[in-house]
Amino acid sequence: MDLKEKLVSSFLAFENRVDIDSYVHDVRSEAIKTFEEKGFPSKKEEAWKYTSLNSILKEDYSVFPKQENALEYPQVKKYFIHDIDTYKIIFIDGKYSSHLSQTTHDGIDVCLMSAALSKPKYQLVIENYFNKAAEKDSLSSLNTAFSSEGAYIHIPKNKIVEKPIQIIHFSTGNESATMLQPRNLVVVGENSHVQIIERHQSLTSNPVLTNSVTEIFASKRAIVDYYKIQNDNENASLIDNTFVKQSRESFASVHTFSFGGKLIRNNLNFYQNGERIDSTLKGITIIGEKQHVDHNTLVHHIEPNCESHQDYKGIFSDRSTGVFNGKVVVEKEAQKTNAFQANNNILISDKASINTKPQLEIFADDVKCSHGCTIGQLDESAMFYMRSRGIPEKEAKALLMFAFSNNVLSSVKIPELKQRITKIIANKLGVNIGFDL
Repeated sequence: MDLKEKLVSSFLAFENRVDIDSYVHDVRSEAIKTFEEKGFPSKKEEAWKYTSLNSILKEDYSVFPKQENALEYPQVKKYFIHDIDTYKIIFIDGKYSSHLSQTTHDGIDVCLMSAALSKPKYQLVIENYFNKAAEKDSLSSLNTAFSSEGAYIHIPKNKIVEKPIQIIHFSTGNESATMLQPRNLVVVGENSHVQIIERHQSLTSNPVLTNSVTEIFASKRAIVDYYKIQNDNENASLIDNTFVKQSRESFASVHTFSFGGKLIRNNLNFYQNGERIDSTLKGITIIGEKQHVDHNTLVHHIEPNCESHQDYKGIFSDRSTGVFNGKVVVEKEAQKTNAFQANNNILISDKASINTKPQLEIFADDVKCSHGCTIGQLDESAMFYMRSRGIPEKEAKALLMFAFSNNVLSSVKIPELKQRITKIIANKLGVNIGFDL
């Protein structure tokens, strides 16, 4: 039995195990039909032309963990941004960990998806927002069919969340191979502001496949800053599907830092529904060995006087592979749109590769749109200048690569997170940088 057959045959048993209302039941039933019809994507599809899932689908994944596992804080402390106070929603092998978490219902809801899906007091929000942004593609539909746990964040209007929210999914490796399908829902009310940090972390060398879906809704004049840290083990693979719907005058940003994992596919989709909206998509990828990272982005400009900014940097060594497939769609009504898209890459090995395809589809005539990509190596003249000033070759390369990624780091609004990312980059480059960017 292949993985698709295993998942489809497991659906009824899953439905019988979880407590849900009729609305969610109907959504799930429709989603499993979509997945059964479409199956896993293949390289025959244009959006997956450069990314094959064959190497990760051959494992015999456990769909439901057979036992609950516990972790103590000292075991996982290094994966937290622990030098600031935060709310924490922590999962271990797909199960909520109450003793590692710090949730709240004090004016805002920072809690569990399972509670929101099953308790009547959340029903109105669930019916208005759950599965209303996610596309009906095969992988998002698969997650919808099996969605039972994840983060539920609801910020009413006129609220500034005083501290960031950390969402961390740990995999312990107690199963020989594990598949996880977390589902996050973030609803931010009018004039409210929230910062969220998300991480998926395997603690083992056993294969892990995570198929995650996050839906984000930013109401009028809301501000949402979302940060993804992807620095996992060599046998962990992540398919991350994020959908952002924005209302008038809102600001939403998603920063994606991809530093490790066997295969990472980031599907990031922004939909602008209103005027004077600002969308920011930025990312840094630094990988080596045979790692594979694929960024697939969409910004859909629907109404006039809006902006979007995409800036993705990639540094690839050894036999690693990068993919960037970015699309900006500007509808006829979306006049005065300002859309910027850039993908710049450095190959520091002649066996590394990058496939990049920035795209613009513009149906309006009064817009300011640009896109572009570069693929190259480190500037030899800059290297020579730094070497002539007494800087060793390894440190000179690291400084140039830090400078290359600095404009992405500069827009990180949590100083402690910025310091953590700086340290991870230095570690990836194998140097000790004596300053913070």
